[in-house]
Amino acid sequence: METHIYALKTTANREDQVVDFVTSNAMKKKLEVYSILRPHGMRGYVFLEAMDEVSARESFEGVPYARGLLKKEVTMAEIEPMLEQAKQSVNIQKNDIVEIISGPFKREQAKVARIDTQKDEVIVELLEAAVPIPITLKLDAVKVIRREGEKSQEEKEEEEERQRQKEEE
Repeated sequence: METHIYALKTTANREDQVVDFVTSNAMKKKLEVYSILRPHGMRGYVFLEAMDEVSARESFEGVPYARGLLKKEVTMAEIEPMLEQAKQSVNIQKNDIVEIISGPFKREQAKVARIDTQKDEVIVELLEAAVPIPITLKLDAVKVIRREGEKSQEEKEEEEERQRQKEEE
């Protein structure tokens, strides 16, 4: 079974909406469209992997912001540099204490309120804030400092110090 890759021209900054519409169209009509690629940083295009040009064209019929297929098919070699390896399982859990490692809240500590693995996002609440405000960040913008129930290094050291003091008494 040989598939073909087609470039679908879209309105700039509307690629995500086109992907959603084309996906639901292809599923409703049971078309032979196998994958849809929306390369990060490439505006105005999405790529469709389909059995044939007819399936690809039918998938975006009536879709707002979809402008049409480019005449020439795209080869796998042309889009391969735009692909990245799928991320492995996420090692962040609800209630973990994390440090924000990028953006305006860099070096702040926060508690994980929720994780959205579909969007690769984490919703955190800053620990130092007077009022807890949920902040949505990309998963790669945080690193886990400690797990819920684990003690921080400072707490461990304080506990050891208390133990030594008790032994001295």
